Formats: sequence, structure tokens, C-alpha cells
Amino acid sequence: MAITKSSFGITSDGEEAFLYRLENTSGAYVTITSFGCRIVSICVPDREGELRDVCLGYDTLAEYEKDTASFGAVVGRHANRIEKGVFILNDKTYHLAVNNGPNHLHGGIRGFHYYNWESAQSGNSVRFTRVSPDGEEGYPGTLTMSVTYSWSEDNELSISYEASSDQDTVFNTTNHSYFNLNGEASGSVLEHLLMINADSFTETDENDLTTGVITDVTGTPFDFRTPKPIGQDIFAAHPQLKYSKTYDHNFVLNGSGLKEAATLYAEESGIRLTCFTDQPGVQLYVPAQSPAAHGKNGIAYPAYGSACLETQHFPNATSHPNFPSVILKAGDTFKSKTLFHFSVTSSKR
Repeated sequence: MAITKSSFGITSDGEEAFLYRLENTSGAYVTITSFGCRIVSICVPDREGELRDVCLGYDTLAEYEKDTASFGAVVGRHANRIEKGVFILNDKTYHLAVNNGPNHLHGGIRGFHYYNWESAQSGNSVRFTRVSPDGEEGYPGTLTMSVTYSWSEDNELSISYEASSDQDTVFNTTNHSYFNLNGEASGSVLEHLLMINADSFTETDENDLTTGVITDVTGTPFDFRTPKPIGQDIFAAHPQLKYSKTYDHNFVLNGSGLKEAATLYAEESGIRLTCFTDQPGVQLYVPAQSPAAHGKNGIAYPAYGSACLETQHFPNATSHPNFPSVILKAGDTFKSKTLFHFSVTSSKR
């Protein structure tokens, strides 16, 4: 395993951002930047042995600083949505920024993905760390978070999260990479075959906010227990697809501990992504509009041109006691791991 570090430019805050390249002996590699702790590229072989970059993103730091899609980012202090930007903790009401319709999204106006993280190589891994001060974006407690990325010889990207706070707070994190297994600028993913190991999902309202209702996937467009094309039911006449015309929903994963959460497969390239996580949920997000007018090499990313598999605790859990808790108690340590394993099918079916 070879890890190289280079400059990615100077942020608007005057800090130098770095770019790390983790490359295995077969030549497959990932690149990760300290700005936003973001995955910039994932280059893995297709069935012909040619490398394809399967992760959407940008070419420059300046573009990431202006990014509104959270490309490749680690988001926090609370990923996804909090209803009206308000939560109650220990009988105290906290008010956060309302930055997504009437709700709070991905940590606020300046979430973790808009900061330059401290970074250091550790063996065959790279560890990123940032300290979020008490009151940042309205959240209580000084929170210290680290993310460790590792890349294996068999093309598995490991993401290990760790966080602790000196006060009780709320915490929910994820990685927000957008995948297209035919290549990041290869058009639609509606023909990608998707499996999600979930018997139920959390319903949302017209603002993509979870309502607290958990629904069985049986007989609905949300049943991915057997692999099917993402586009097979995405335009179905279902109340949960009425507003956004796409999937932007949290699935309640079966099992406990580190388990297989989902698989994504592209017939054209032969590339398969298998996601493992110890988190209770995964957000399937297929943008129904272009997430960026200009991505890598200045190419416009189309609607339905990528899919996110955001491993997480359930969104808006602060409003729904029936959801797994996102409260991080003072002195406790949050630990979680997600794996993205890339493999190839040698021949078309």
C-alpha cells in the first residue's frame, strides 16, 4: 500500500488543504482531501481491467468550498434533517439554523464538510480530526471527532468514525459520496441493480423530513430486498414518491453489528459495490436534479446520475423517541464503521 500526500490548495480561511492518495499494489486507489474530510475519487477496475472513477466530485479546492451537494463529505454534527431546527436535550431547548426548507440539514450553515480537518498518516490509513467548539451552529458541548480511512488490497474502503463530547449533545454522522459505477460522468444510474437489506423504511413528508412512521416495504417501490434496477419503481404512483419524484429515504437495516447493508451493481462496467455498516439505517438518495452544473473535467452531472448510500442513525430522531437515540452523553465515545467493497463481475449476464 502506498500513501502519498500533496497540497490541494489554500482555503479561503488561509489554511492549506491536503490531498491523500491511497493506492494498492494493483493500482486501484482512492483520493481524500482534508477539506471536509471528503472522498474525492475512487478509481477501481471494470471487467476489462480499466480503472473507472466511480465517485462524483470536483477537480479543485475552490469548487469544493462552493459545493452545495456535499460531494464525498463527512457531514455533522448531525447528518440529515432536524425538524424546524429545534431539539430538546436535558429539558433545554436548542435552536439550530433552518437551512433546508423549514428544517435543519447536515449540521447547519457551516457543517463539518466546510472545514479543513487536521490530518496525519497512520500506518496504511489516514486519520482526520476536528474539534467542534461548544455552541458551534447551536449545538452544545465541545465535540472531538476523528475519521480514519483505509484502503485494502482487495479494493475495500474502510471508514471508521469516533467522537466524544464534554457535554451531552446530539450526534449523527455519515459519508455523503455519490456513486456511479459506470464512471462518475457516465449518465443515469437508473439501470444499476440495487439491493438494500431492509424490511422497512421511515416515511417522509413533503419536505423530505421523517415523520416517525416506520413502514413495511412489502408491496411498495421501497422493496429492494431482491436486487432490482433503481429506476424500476422510482416513478411509481406512490405517496412517498409524490413530492420529490425520487428516493430520498432512510431504510431500517436488518441485523445488528457490522452487516451487509446494500449492494449496487452496474452491468455495463461489471463493477459491484457492497456496503457493510454497524449503523441502524442507510439513506438512499438518488438526486432528481443535477447535483452540480459542473463536476470533474467541467462535465455537467445529470439528474438521476448517481446514488448515495449514507449509513446513519435515523433522521430527525430528536423528534421521535421510537427511533434509535442520537444523544451522545458527556464522556462517552461514539464509534462506528462503514465499509465500501468494490469487486467486478467477469462477464455480462
